[in-house]
Amino acid sequence: MEKLIVLGTGNAMVTHYYNTCFALNDGKGTILVDAGGGNGILAALQATEVDFASIRDVIVTHEHSDHVLGIVWIVRKIGTLMLADKYKGDLRFFCHKDLAEAIKAICGYTLQKKFTRLFGERMHFVQIKNDTVCRLLDYDVTFFDIKSTKARQYGFTMQLHNGCKLTCLGDEPYNPLCESFVVGSDWLLAEAFCLYSDRDRFKPYEKHHSTVREACELAEQLNIPNLVLWHTEDKTFGQRRQLYTEEGRQFYKGNLYVPDDRELISL
Repeated sequence: MEKLIVLGTGNAMVTHYYNTCFALNDGKGTILVDAGGGNGILAALQATEVDFASIRDVIVTHEHSDHVLGIVWIVRKIGTLMLADKYKGDLRFFCHKDLAEAIKAICGYTLQKKFTRLFGERMHFVQIKNDTVCRLLDYDVTFFDIKSTKARQYGFTMQLHNGCKLTCLGDEPYNPLCESFVVGSDWLLAEAFCLYSDRDRFKPYEKHHSTVREACELAEQLNIPNLVLWHTEDKTFGQRRQLYTEEGRQFYKGNLYVPDDRELISL
């Protein structure tokens, strides 16, 4: 059975959670989606028992530090395995062209050449654009431009082996221009910066984010049966699941997931 491995659930400035990133595992291989803002990605993958050698494809949604800086540590870790003949095959990064160049530059400034020399040899960057379809593991993944107001960002949609459609919206509110990609989803992965009741406290709209209420209203409107909320504040640490679920239930009748870091969700 396919699993959604929740590595982090927090926004950029959290201290109680790791930054939002996750992995998809089908029992044969792993797709990593973003890597958070530091080497905490290594601890998160280890704690969730992800075999680093099973990571074949990495999706990098956008350039913000809380999503991309952990990629440096993925390059270093898997590069170390490659150099020690403990990693079979190649590793691929899926991102837009400018982001690929940024990742190469960051790694060039921070890693030894023995790792960066792997770019183009055993680590490859696959350029994505709106409506690009790529084969990752045994899945056809369709990428789409989420129409971000801050930095070019891509979400994606894919059909799972059980026939369900999973869609990741990235870390900004849903744009109706993306409806053709999102409609018909069985699983929706969405950001919810804070409770709607806390909007004056956290000011999500100023940061181009949404609240629990709006994410739930969207999923209800689109008749999506399973909704996962993350990329949140952490001032409600210890109570977040209860509070977010209570507010979300007022607007959404489907299966609502408010996971903590390092949880596994069976898809």
